[in-house]
Amino acid sequence: MEIIISNASKLAIYEQIYKQIKDKIISGKLNEGDLLPSMRAMAKDLRVSIITTKRAYDELERDGFIYTVAGKGCFVADKNLDIIKENYLKKIEEHMLEINRLAAICEIDDETLANMYSLIKEEH
Repeated sequence: MEIIISNASKLAIYEQIYKQIKDKIISGKLNEGDLLPSMRAMAKDLRVSIITTKRAYDELERDGFIYTVAGKGCFVADKNLDIIKENYLKKIEEHMLEINRLAAICEIDDETLANMYSLIKEEH
């Protein structure tokens, strides 16, 4: 499984692991029942402490994205992706409302906003 750790990120390493696995589950790149790499294997591959990968896996399990079977490993849990996506849509709408509010204050038109978004999207 490809996980990219950035030392320049403001997120802690365990948060980067957590977010990337969660995103893979939500996007369907990881499916219900898929086996995740062992914590030790992931720690070795990423050259991080096993404590770091354990924390990421613990958080994923706490939030219902994965479950652990003793002696077998960690698996992607059955999750209602529609609810998760709906929550993301709600967050996007909240951010867009804030963008709209700030754009009005700065008198930024829709075309400029669209260009700003395109530039940001290209960079990431």
